[in-house]
Amino acid sequence: MNPRFLSLVTLLALAGCDMAPRYVRPTAPVPATLPTVDNGAGAATANPADVAWRDFFVDERLRRLIQLSLDNNRDLRVAVANVAAARAQYHVQRAGLLPTIGASGAATYQKTPPGLGSVASSAGQAAGNATRVDIYQANVGVSAWEVDLFGRIRDLTKAAQEQFFAVQENRDAAQTALVAEVATAWLTLAADQDKLRLAQSTAKAYGETYRLTQARFANRVASELEVRQAQTSFDSARADIAQARTQVAQDTNALNLLAGTTVAADMLPQELADATRDALPEGLPSDVLLRRPDVASAEHVLRAANANIGAARAAFFPKVSLTAAFGTLSLGLSNLFGSGSQYWSVAPTATVPIFDFGKNQGNLHYAQATRDAQVATYEKTVQTAFREVADALAQRAHIGDQLEAQTSQRDAATVAFKLAEARFREGVDPFLTTLDSQRSLYAAQQNLLTVRLARQTNLVELYRSLGGGLK
Repeated sequence: MNPRFLSLVTLLALAGCDMAPRYVRPTAPVPATLPTVDNGAGAATANPADVAWRDFFVDERLRRLIQLSLDNNRDLRVAVANVAAARAQYHVQRAGLLPTIGASGAATYQKTPPGLGSVASSAGQAAGNATRVDIYQANVGVSAWEVDLFGRIRDLTKAAQEQFFAVQENRDAAQTALVAEVATAWLTLAADQDKLRLAQSTAKAYGETYRLTQARFANRVASELEVRQAQTSFDSARADIAQARTQVAQDTNALNLLAGTTVAADMLPQELADATRDALPEGLPSDVLLRRPDVASAEHVLRAANANIGAARAAFFPKVSLTAAFGTLSLGLSNLFGSGSQYWSVAPTATVPIFDFGKNQGNLHYAQATRDAQVATYEKTVQTAFREVADALAQRAHIGDQLEAQTSQRDAATVAFKLAEARFREGVDPFLTTLDSQRSLYAAQQNLLTVRLARQTNLVELYRSLGGGLK
C-alpha cells in the first residue's frame, strides 16, 4: 500500500480521537414522581411547561402587562445580550478547527555599497558602483495552524458550545421568572387595592360609631371610656388607610420596574379575582423537572466541564502545527506574477511535552475536580427544583381548606357584629362587645384577602416551578 496513503489514513484516524470521558447524566437524587395532591379540584393531564402563559393567565390586562414586560424588561435584555456574547465566543473557539488563510504582500528596497556581496548585477559590481535592488513578494498561506490530532480543540469547542447552550437556558429561566414575578406583583397590587378599599369602608364605619358615641357622651348616655375606645378603632383604621396607600404606590412602582416602563392604567387590576387556570398536574414523573431551564443550564455546564477533561488529557500528547505559504517573488514589480517567480514552503512542527513540572497533570486534576463540582451543582439544582414544586403542591393541598375556613370565619364575624350591634342598641350588651365584634370582622376580612392572594400566587408559583412561562 502507498506509504502516503497510509500516512493519510493514520492522520484521519488520529483526528477522530476524543480524550473526553463518556458523558452519562447523573441519576436525579429525588423521588421518581412528584408528590400527589388530592384537593378535590380535578387534575390536569398536561404538564404546565407545555401550557403557554397566554393560556395559563386568563385576565387580558395581565396578559398585556406580561407581554409589555417581555418587550422592555432590562434584566431580560441583559440575558439576551449574554446569549449573543456566548454565541460569539463559541464561534471564535470553533474557528480554531480550520486553518486561517491569509494573504500578504511586501516590498524591499535595498542599496548595497560597492565591494559588498549582493544580489546585484555583476556589471554594477565590476564598475565599482553602489547597487540598488528592489524585491517584491506576494503570498497566500497558513500560519501555525494546529492539526487537532488528539481532539484538544474539538473538546474546547464542545465546551464552548455547551456554555453557549447554558447561557441560552439562563435566558429562558430569566423569562419564566419574569412572567411569574409580573403576575405575582400584579396580584399583590390587586389585593392591596382591595385592602385599601376595606380600610376605607371600615374607617367610615368606625367614624360613624365614633361620632355616635360622642353624641351619646354629650347626652350623658355613654362614658368617656367608650368614646376613647371608639376613637382608638377609628384612628387605627385611618393608619391602615395610609399604610395601604403606601403599599399600593410601592406595588405600582414594582410593576413599572418589572415592565421596564410606566404601566398604563388600563393594564392595572381593578380587584383581586381569579387570573389563572385552576388545574393541577397529578402523578407527574420527576423527569419533568429536567425541562426547567435552570436544570437544563446546569446540565450543559456539566457537559462543558466533561469536555474540558478531554482537552486537558490531549495536552499530554504531541501538538502538531503547520505553516505553509505559496506565492511569487521577483526583483521587479512588473515581473511579480511572471513565469518562474512562484515559490512555496511547508513547515510542519511537532511539540512534545517532556518536563512541565506537573503543569499538564495539574490542569487535568483541575478539570476533573471542576467536573465533580458541576455534578454536585447539577444534583443540587434538581433537588431545589423538586423542593420548590413539592412546597407549592403542599400549600395547594390545604389552601382550599384554609380559604373555606377563612370565608366561614368572615361570615360568622359579620353575623356576630350585627347581633352585637343590635344588642347594644337594645341595651343588652355593653359598647365594648360591639367594638370587639367590629374589630374581629375587620381582621377576618383582612385575613380572607390574604388567603385569597396566597391561593392565586400559589398557582403562579406552581406554574413557574414546573417550567411554565417560556412559551
